[in-house]
Amino acid sequence: MTQDVIALTPRMPDTETLLAGLHAGGPDLRVGEAGNGAVARLCSDSGQTLVSLEAPRFLQVPGEVARLLGEGVWDESPVWWTEARASSAAAEAARLAGSVAGRLAAVLGGAVWPPWAGHTDVVPGLAGLSGDTAPPGVDVLTARAAVVIQGRPVVAATTWLADVARSAVRTGRELQLVTPPGTRLTFPVHALLDGLPSRWVVRDRECGYYDGLSGAVLDWHDGCFAPAIADDGSPRIADAFKRPAEAEGERQLIVSLRTIHPADDRLTLGGALELAWRTLTGAPPAGWSTAEPVNVPWSPRQLTELARGRAQRSLPTWVVAVGGSDRPSIATVRVSHTAVGVEERATIVLGYGPGDDVPLGLLTELAASLCAGHGLATMVTQLRSARADLTTPPRHQPSAAPVSFTLGPDAVTGLGLDGRSLTETVPVRIGPAAGPGLHYALGDGDAPSGRERLRDIRVRLGRIARSAETGPAQRF
Repeated sequence: MTQDVIALTPRMPDTETLLAGLHAGGPDLRVGEAGNGAVARLCSDSGQTLVSLEAPRFLQVPGEVARLLGEGVWDESPVWWTEARASSAAAEAARLAGSVAGRLAAVLGGAVWPPWAGHTDVVPGLAGLSGDTAPPGVDVLTARAAVVIQGRPVVAATTWLADVARSAVRTGRELQLVTPPGTRLTFPVHALLDGLPSRWVVRDRECGYYDGLSGAVLDWHDGCFAPAIADDGSPRIADAFKRPAEAEGERQLIVSLRTIHPADDRLTLGGALELAWRTLTGAPPAGWSTAEPVNVPWSPRQLTELARGRAQRSLPTWVVAVGGSDRPSIATVRVSHTAVGVEERATIVLGYGPGDDVPLGLLTELAASLCAGHGLATMVTQLRSARADLTTPPRHQPSAAPVSFTLGPDAVTGLGLDGRSLTETVPVRIGPAAGPGLHYALGDGDAPSGRERLRDIRVRLGRIARSAETGPAQRF
């Protein structure tokens, strides 16, 4: 049974409606808060969190409900998304979450996901429960791991999951996400797990548990899930992981950009990302947000204001952007203020079904445009066989094959390159004639030689790039 229940309503849940929802367990439950007031908690007398209720999110970006919950759940836009998460430590907590969400939907005329979970009954008898007082969103907390159990068909980089991840890092724990075998990850949550001490734990009838990204069979040992070692000392790989993913003929184009800008008051971020989106899909991003679901229409100005405010507190900015429904597309963007200026690192992923043409012929044009006026430092494009809906199943997926590599004009000048010293591939000079960038065609996404060429470039660039990235910090 899922531990998450979501109320989708056409009207904003006001204070009275939220209070009606929070009384789903009767008058004896305690109400607390977490996340600087962004999360309301229904607790037992002992302080055990039974249900965490997220602040309502106003989704103004079409298609987000279908992307994360499936087609037909809610077709109207905009919509208010209010999420209740039940603790798995109490048997009746899931019913309590269902009543909280059901009451919101009943008053405001909305719907509940999953539909069978919503109701308006009072769930009594929970006030006297006692047990572990793990932080909101964490199902099992040990000295080594923060374990989160999810039952959704698609796990996204939600606000609460990002908060749990940050808390795990601060306390020296590994984030361990436990899901059923049919669950998939969105690209942002996959990227989040890749960048942290973390593990995706998939339940399996045959072996018990395995790692959804590596396939290693897992055992619970000393307070966390860890690989089970075979007799020869190597990790055992689950048979379920070896089964082919259902992505016949589907592909993903991955575009990784790094841009550098002078840190001044005139700077507007997001221009390179928008240019790439327009070049490859014909339209700008549809929306952006600091978490999933993406809820705000695309706005470079608002992105810049957020990043500037965080930079003034010496904090980086991480956001998600999504495209429209015509072409599956999503990106993660990280903005940081470094010694060389303001850096944007964006990874855009686009999905293509069987028979769709991947616009590899537009990559040189895109690279030239980015070199001409968007502060491009590097761009790497890759192609891989994977689901066109851009989610990751717990199955082995082929590695992405490099298609091209671009070095921006300032990087070429700063490193003193002539374009022929990085690899045997002769680059195309693009961008400004007086100080061009270098664009290397590495392959069509099928030839294995592309990986070798990109590896050669990265090895040769690594040492001189690190030594070149110096200079005084600037204002932002």
